[in-house]
Amino acid sequence: MKLGEILSINLKYLRKKYNLSQEKFAEILGTTLSYLNQIENYKVDVRLSTVDKFANNINNYDKKANIKGEELIKFNKAHVTNYTRIDQRKTEE
Repeated sequence: MKLGEILSINLKYLRKKYNLSQEKFAEILGTTLSYLNQIENYKVDVRLSTVDKFANNINNYDKKANIKGEELIKFNKAHVTNYTRIDQRKTEE
């Protein structure tokens, strides 16, 4: 599995965990909705410095998170979700 795909899985998982829309999560990450969408669909490569920035911004949003950049590119099977948009989740549950 490629790092971009793992990052996508982990970001979707965190967005689900915090029950956030892509728009709000992009704002928290300090990026645009378009870029977050491209990341979640692994259409772009992301620099490690950007991954670290995302981790720092998540930690600023959730002071208890204590996420490190390398955790965002480490595969965790429990983080795999079956949907990509928060409004899809509401109809599936």
